Amino acid sequence: MASLQFVPHPGAAVQSFPLHKRITTIGRSPDNDVSLLQADLLDVHAHIYFDGSHFTLSSMSKAAALCVNGKKVKAERLRHQDRIRLGEIELTFLLQDPCLIDESEKEKARLEAYRKMVEFCQRLSANNALEDLLTTLLDSVTELTGADKGMVILLEGGKLQVKAARNIHKENIEDAVQKVSDSIIARVIQTRQPIIVSDALNDDQWKTSASVMNLKLCSVMAVPLLEKGNLFGILYLGNDNVVNLFEERSLEILTLFAAQASLLLQNALLLNELKLDNQELSQRLERMRFGEIIGACDPMRQVFRLIEKVAPTDVSVLIQGETGTGKELVARRVHEMSPRSKGPFVIIHCGAIPENLLESELFGHVRGAFTGAVATRIGKFQAAHGGTLFLDEIGELSTHLQVKLLRALQEKAVTKIGDNRLEAVDIRIVSATNRDLDRAIKDGGFREDLFFRLNVIGIHLPPLRDRGDDGITLAKYLLEKYVKEFDKRVRGFTPGAICAMRQYGWPGNIREMENRLKKAVVLADKALLTPEDLDLHREEIEPVHPLAQAKDDFQRRYINEVLLRNNGNRTKTAKDLGVDPRTIFRHLETERQDMEPN
Repeated sequence: MASLQFVPHPGAAVQSFPLHKRITTIGRSPDNDVSLLQADLLDVHAHIYFDGSHFTLSSMSKAAALCVNGKKVKAERLRHQDRIRLGEIELTFLLQDPCLIDESEKEKARLEAYRKMVEFCQRLSANNALEDLLTTLLDSVTELTGADKGMVILLEGGKLQVKAARNIHKENIEDAVQKVSDSIIARVIQTRQPIIVSDALNDDQWKTSASVMNLKLCSVMAVPLLEKGNLFGILYLGNDNVVNLFEERSLEILTLFAAQASLLLQNALLLNELKLDNQELSQRLERMRFGEIIGACDPMRQVFRLIEKVAPTDVSVLIQGETGTGKELVARRVHEMSPRSKGPFVIIHCGAIPENLLESELFGHVRGAFTGAVATRIGKFQAAHGGTLFLDEIGELSTHLQVKLLRALQEKAVTKIGDNRLEAVDIRIVSATNRDLDRAIKDGGFREDLFFRLNVIGIHLPPLRDRGDDGITLAKYLLEKYVKEFDKRVRGFTPGAICAMRQYGWPGNIREMENRLKKAVVLADKALLTPEDLDLHREEIEPVHPLAQAKDDFQRRYINEVLLRNNGNRTKTAKDLGVDPRTIFRHLETERQDMEPN
């Protein structure tokens, strides 16, 4: 706090008058804030006005003589240690109280500083909001050190940004970046060490600095904010009116503050980054969501458009794709967008039920139809009346049941086992398989006529490895879901984990991703999941092939696809591909040689 110091006579104790009011009166009258019983003073000789930033001394009349530093004045803005003479009396103006305390009082002040640091840490620990943390930090250190301004400067994207700036009145400072010395900041970045500048304008080391001269800096103190030895910010304090304000004790305390604050700020920065990441993820998910299905890649957008077209109709739909690609979600979305959405959505997994029980599950049975049939029971066809029946893993049906299913679809009626009455059913059939039904038809494992009944509209789901950034978005979505489900503290993925997920082929698709993430969330003991947490070791990640090999692999696959489309007709394949027929013959010869055992 600013004060006036007065020594009544040589050898007398120093009298101190604190300047805590906006207007402080000085004169002979005892009613003055600073009463000086001297005959050559007027009753109210002068006053000191504080405008919030500066102290100005003014005489109260022409007869009130004033001198500041030996110079006669009527009004003068005061600076630290200015000498003020009123008649025969001399006072000293101090912006900060001088250090006139003994060693015991110094120890008391040191303990008070540590007490404030404990309070400061407790306040920080109770608050995770980055902006509030920075404000609390700056208000605490400016109060403790006597600085008139403080700033937290953080390293973001390789550039230093002033994230918070406060003055001694606990107010935010506008245009704070213009009040920082680039030279002093550069020194802290270079050395990673704290620094005190006692009198910048008169210091040979700093007086040639343009930023120091332009800002007319006096006292500056700056401390690096470190995390595992890496600089991520700077705590910067200054006073533009007082030289030699900061001492080694101030730097020691500020360094301790900075060490504690670094830990808490790192957590706050991480949480703030994750909050922004979650906000971005939520916004992106809204743009990507199609019911319960999430996707933004071109193949998935084509699937969405196809669902929108086919759902309002009543035609049968066959969904094909690798295991774990989300075929059931697509079937459910077709039902939800159809006129049958208010009716039941019934699922039967054709590959999960033994054949001798599957017929009963599909069509029902009457009491006594077989051993164990103790009561009449309806099947999935009757249960789905008025809605949609989803036949999952349809490729696993035996040829015997394929015949019965075909008949039920043709007649739109079913007969329970042990009964001879037809029961009409009003259902829509949506089926799914991960098998190649075209090959199964050729091999005699699947009836072609049933395939045409089921595949009026076909929807092909792309594997996760072909969906680009959808995989990472899905991983973040699933992580958030399982963190809430298992009440864990996991917050995200390390860059290495993101890279590993991009490179992994995901043979089990989304189902595999779900399982790996569940395990990782349950077992993880860190805030960020690593490749090891996801069991994505280097040997599991798909290697990057040379471009020439990748081109050859694609060419071989594509020729095989066109050959399959043309039923093995080499001449037509060569014509479609625009190549010489000998190219196709050479390709087939190479394929044959590769298949022969060594």
